[in-house]
Amino acid sequence: MSESNYTLVYTGHFLVVQQMVNALKEINISPIVKDETESGRLAGFGTALAGTGTQELYVHNDELSQAKTIIEGIKSSLEKS
Repeated sequence: MSESNYTLVYTGHFLVVQQMVNALKEINISPIVKDETESGRLAGFGTALAGTGTQELYVHNDELSQAKTIIEGIKSSLEKS
């Protein structure tokens, strides 16, 4: 199995993932979002409730420490509300 240059930093609701994506893009980090529900739907065996599942957020290993700071900040603010 090949080693990836990307690390999973968060798995959760698509709205939270989108908030994290926007925050990361503001500091020029381009994350990758993996959505199994959408992939399954496009392949013909997904659910009718696309967009209600969870998504995975990956960042390049070179940007990992900076991304983790942003992710933890967002998670912390969500826990307070």
